[in-house]
Amino acid sequence: MKAVGWARSFPVSGGVRAGRRWTREHLDTLEWTEDAPGTVDDILLTVSELITNAHVHARSDAELVLTWDSQCLHVSVHDSGGEMPAPRQADATATGGRGLALVDAVADHWHTHTRPDGKTVTACFTPPVRPGGPQP
Repeated sequence: MKAVGWARSFPVSGGVRAGRRWTREHLDTLEWTEDAPGTVDDILLTVSELITNAHVHARSDAELVLTWDSQCLHVSVHDSGGEMPAPRQADATATGGRGLALVDAVADHWHTHTRPDGKTVTACFTPPVRPGGPQP
């Protein structure tokens, strides 16, 4: 199995837009993304939500790591916050509070783990298999 990965830190000021742009550039280097625009959109949404959570809830820069292991694209965001995230029910008038519910809806799976200096949230995306075509 051949794996490839990229990492970059995004500051609280302006990091969400830069994180999406940086992610898009790296996704464009993976062969399967051209045939999976929906999965690419889901990945970019997840990057936005996880970086936003790091900035808003942890008041921390966000360390974004993308790892492609030939089966799954792992999107990991680390922040210095100690509180573990959990999806919550936002009422209909709330302007926020839906980030992890969105990640849960679009990722194949996601999990969190603590580190001595904070926590990391990782979401996995498996590209769709094309019938009769090469595997991603």
